[in-house]
Amino acid sequence: MVGSSYFLTYCLKRPHTGLVQPDLAPSVLDQMRALETRGYWHIRTTVLMPDHIHMVITLGEKLSLPEVVRSFKGPLTRFLRTHGLQWQDGYYERRLRTSDKLLPILLYIFLNPYRARLAQPGEKWPWYECAPNDWEWFGGLTNEALPFPEWLR
Repeated sequence: MVGSSYFLTYCLKRPHTGLVQPDLAPSVLDQMRALETRGYWHIRTTVLMPDHIHMVITLGEKLSLPEVVRSFKGPLTRFLRTHGLQWQDGYYERRLRTSDKLLPILLYIFLNPYRARLAQPGEKWPWYECAPNDWEWFGGLTNEALPFPEWLR
């Protein structure tokens, strides 16, 4: 639905990993940004993990959600194949209602690499991004853009 926010997850076909390879991750983020530039979605937050991506987006006016997902995953498919990777069929999506609290979702996405022990509590995960408007309030709740140790228990 146009203007609605969604929590999205895209996964690689198991057991493969590699989305955070230095020669792959920037291309994935570039594709996300290209769709934002075209007005297909507004990325509120995203994290790339080795085998999946989490995002919160607000859908633009030009395409339906399935069309935007195809526009994201489709062009990356050939590039993933050159790395021996492929998308898992489908994706997870949950439309966020105005009554939903965004903080638990942003925390889940932000903490994902730390809880998976891919990043240490004192280091920033390089494949996490948050839109300036959301970071303005959410970033202030973090430990200078890092998780508080109690968040990781």
